[in-house]
Amino acid sequence: MRRGRIPVFVALALALALVWVTGCSDASDSSAAPPPAPPGTSTAARPVESGSAPPAGAPSKSQQQPRKKSRVVYVGDSLAMENQLVLADRISADGRATVHRAPYSGTTLCDYRADRPYDSLVPPRHKAAALVKSQRPRVVVLQFWGNSWAYTPCMDSIPQGGGSRYYTRYAADAKALTEQIAAAAREVGIPRPRIVWVLQAPDAFSPDRVRRVNGIYRAQAAASGDMVADAGRQVSPAGDRYTWAQRLPCNDDERARARDCSGGLATLHRGDDHLHFCLAPTTKRPRPCPVRSPGIVRYCKAIATVVDAYLRRSA
Repeated sequence: MRRGRIPVFVALALALALVWVTGCSDASDSSAAPPPAPPGTSTAARPVESGSAPPAGAPSKSQQQPRKKSRVVYVGDSLAMENQLVLADRISADGRATVHRAPYSGTTLCDYRADRPYDSLVPPRHKAAALVKSQRPRVVVLQFWGNSWAYTPCMDSIPQGGGSRYYTRYAADAKALTEQIAAAAREVGIPRPRIVWVLQAPDAFSPDRVRRVNGIYRAQAAASGDMVADAGRQVSPAGDRYTWAQRLPCNDDERARARDCSGGLATLHRGDDHLHFCLAPTTKRPRPCPVRSPGIVRYCKAIATVVDAYLRRSA
């Protein structure tokens, strides 16, 4: 070995030590200037100093961080069951929100109360409070026509439209459900979701019943700072809100679709069903409506308009 020359293995050891030291420097040290970009590298990939404009071609903030979609929960009875796909499509059309659907035919408000598990048609995981905890929605849409019959046991056999007991019970259930939704939100540490109460269409056999049920919804919404969507008005004659009609004059959308408008009139109900808006025959197994139905389209458009307006205002 000659004097004055560093052995090869010593030189290699020194080089490796230098690499190790520089590679373990503190990356949080923002005072160090960034290294120059290699030749031919676009400066768009380099860090941008705080307060300066992004380089040409750099992605915008909205492109870098896609907008988080809001969550909407939709619950209710057979009208919600048949409406659910159309409503979900309308609310999610602009990418602002997604809809979690949990309707059950034949239900009423008490079925979605967490404190009525023993005689309810709704399983515990789909109670309103449970859905708030699992889905963490910004909006909860409640669609209830006012069922109370043998198929709705949680109403304790109170006759539908059967005097003050029916309306007193319905108002109490509306208040209790609102409180349970708020309590569930507090429990999981989220803002209380806004409730949209869907106002109902005319009842062919008891017009005053729906008028009074809608009054309960309006009063509860006002008391708790929530909203109403007057979907029922969209399927009522102009200037005659609580008169039932099987057909109504076509609107602009229906006139543009020949199948929706016949002789200037849109069919809202089948001849054998004065309640539902699906123009397909009912089946023993509840399902979303499988055919386009003008009544459903009108109804859902009214609900979606209210939901979308709220989400835009509170964005």
